[in-house]
Parts: sequence; C-alpha cells; structure tokens
Amino acid sequence: MTMTGILTIMMYALAPFLVWIVSGLILLGGLQTLAHLRGYRILRYRYLGANLAAVAVGLSGLWWIPLLTHSRLAYVASPFDWIALVCALFGTAVVAWLVLHPLSFLLRSQPARTH
Repeated sequence: MTMTGILTIMMYALAPFLVWIVSGLILLGGLQTLAHLRGYRILRYRYLGANLAAVAVGLSGLWWIPLLTHSRLAYVASPFDWIALVCALFGTAVVAWLVLHPLSFLLRSQPARTH
C-alpha cells in the first residue's frame, strides 16, 4: 500500500472526529500557553491531585473505550488487543495530565511550592 493510500484511509477515518481533535488541541495549547505566561513550569510544579486524577481518567478508559468502539472487554483476547487497549489507556492518562496539571496550577488558591 502506498503512503498516499494510507493517508487517504486515515483521513476518512479521522474525518468524523476532526472537530473534536482540533478543539482538544486548541484547549491543550491555550491552557499550556496561559499557564506558562503565569509562571507554570511543567517540570517544577508538582501537584499530586492532578496526577491521581489523570490516572483515574486513564483507568476510566476501561469503561468508555469499549463503548466508543462498540465492543466489549471480553473481546480483548490477543496480546495485540491488550497492547492496543493499554496504549489507549496510557495515551488518555497523558492527555488528561497535560490538561489537568496546568489547570491545577491556574486554579490554585495559594502560591505553589516548587521543589
């Protein structure tokens, strides 16, 4: 299969979700920029609540990812299915952390202690 064929299939597969993808990227970029302008540094600011919330959002994917794909967890049988599911959970947790971490910085009531 040619690269053009692969990109065409990807574009048709992503087309229904393009609005959500662009909205999420705008939210992520805007939140990161606003927090950075107010003094947020991703490696210096630490907040356990944002970390735990991101893990909870990632694990919640065990419930909503099968609903989104019209599947069931019982259908996850092969090692490749498990790898795909774990990667989806990990990606969801990372994106949730990238949103919740600077959001917690912006919403804190007192100045944060950096370590």
